[in-house]
Amino acid sequence: MANPFDLSGKVALVTGANTGIGQGIAVALAEAGADVAVAGRTPPDETQAMVEALGRRFLPIAADFTSIEPLPRLIEETVAGLGRVDILVNNAGTIRRADSVDFTEADWDAVMDVNLKSVFFLCQAFARHVIGRGGKGKIINIASMLSFQGGIRVPSYTASKGGVAGITKLLANEWAAKGINVNAIAPGYVETNNTAALRADAQRSADILARIPAGRWSVPSDMGGPAVFLASDASDYVHGTILPVDGGWLAR
Repeated sequence: MANPFDLSGKVALVTGANTGIGQGIAVALAEAGADVAVAGRTPPDETQAMVEALGRRFLPIAADFTSIEPLPRLIEETVAGLGRVDILVNNAGTIRRADSVDFTEADWDAVMDVNLKSVFFLCQAFARHVIGRGGKGKIINIASMLSFQGGIRVPSYTASKGGVAGITKLLANEWAAKGINVNAIAPGYVETNNTAALRADAQRSADILARIPAGRWSVPSDMGGPAVFLASDASDYVHGTILPVDGGWLAR
C-alpha cells in the first residue's frame, strides 16, 4: 500500500522560510520527499543547507511581500527552477504592536498588505497555474490563534489573521471541485522572532504558559507534521479547515 504522506516528486513553494515556522515546515516537507522553493526578503541560507542535507533540491527566490508585484513571478520561477509546483505554503507575515487608540494607518496597511493581500493574490497565481495545467494542488495558509480570538494591541494582525481564515474557507468553496485543497494551520504560541516581545515580558509569558495544557511554548518543527498531512494525499478530502496546532490552548 502506498504511503499517503509521501511527497516524493512534489515541489513546494514556502514563503518566509528563512527562520521560524516557515523553516520548520520547509524542512518537514523535504523530509517527506518534496523539493522546496523558498521566497522571501532574507536569504534562506540555513534552510537551504537543511533541505539539501536531506537530498532534496532547493530554490531560493527573492521577494518582498509588501507588494503583489512579485507574486506571479514566484510561480513562474519555481516551475522554471524545479519543474513544477504542487504545494503552496503562505507563511510570510509581519506584526505591529500598539494600543488601538494609538495605532497608525501605516502600521495597519503594512500588516494587511503582507498578511492578507499577498496571501490572497499568491493563492490566485498558484490556482491559475494548477487549473491551467489540469492538475492537483495543495494550499496551506498560516492562520493564528487570533483567527479565533481578539488578542490585545495587535489590531491589524488580528484583522489579517481573521481574514486568512475567511479566505481559506472561501477559496476552498471555489476550488475544491477544481482539484485544489485550501486549508490553514493556526499555530499556538511559537518560539519565533514575532513572539520575542511576548517572551521577553516575564509576566505575559508566564500567563500564556499557564494556559497551555501541553505545558510549553511550541517550536517551529511542531508545525511540520500538520503541514505534511495537509500537503499530502492523506488530506485529499479535507477542504476549508483551520487546523489549530496550539498545545490545547483553544480547548482550555
